[in-house]
Amino acid sequence: MRALTIHRGLVAAMDRSNVDTDAIIPKQFLKSIQRSGFGPNLFDNWRYLDEGAPGQDVSRRPLNPEFELNQPRFLGASVLLTRENFGCGSSREHAPWALEDYGFRVLIAPSFADIFFNNCFKNGLLPIRLSAAQVDALFGLVATHEGFSLEVDLPAQTIRSTTPGAAFEAAFEVDAFRKHCLLNGLDDIGLTLQKADKIRAYEARRLAEKPWIARDPHSLQP
Repeated sequence: MRALTIHRGLVAAMDRSNVDTDAIIPKQFLKSIQRSGFGPNLFDNWRYLDEGAPGQDVSRRPLNPEFELNQPRFLGASVLLTRENFGCGSSREHAPWALEDYGFRVLIAPSFADIFFNNCFKNGLLPIRLSAAQVDALFGLVATHEGFSLEVDLPAQTIRSTTPGAAFEAAFEVDAFRKHCLLNGLDDIGLTLQKADKIRAYEARRLAEKPWIARDPHSLQP
């Protein structure tokens, strides 16, 4: 998992509430359990005018000009600004996979669905909860300042505008353990591998004490 410390990026605004995980990555793309390759199908039903299918060449698909992320001003955005209850619906981990693969590293909203919120941290995304008033202020700045960008300082737990003439600054809360994992790029597997020496020592000790567990079960006589 990629570490996140201080992130600076263009903000894309998606003024929608209750965006569920089927909208983030539709069900037909859930057959794969690889973490990569989902970015082209992020928000597939909203992003394209036709119906998408796994393995389809998206470069030939007609884009929906009304969809927010298809606006040229948001190309290359890595911070997604949205409304309350983002990530509701089913608990599919493919949703944060698709957001991360698209290029987003930070999500800002008044609230997130609980399971989605937890899955974000496990996949290198930082979901930040701000007040509704602060989110409104950010939507206003994005609307009036093309190219509006933010600096997100995870160690300091602060957000600030990097766009001249568009002042904004806020602090945010984050669980200490989740913060540690993001700062060090540790997902569940990475956390386990930190204990690799102890795991190997335990397995060696267990084998020495109970050597029969290493035998091929098919070789054992009844």
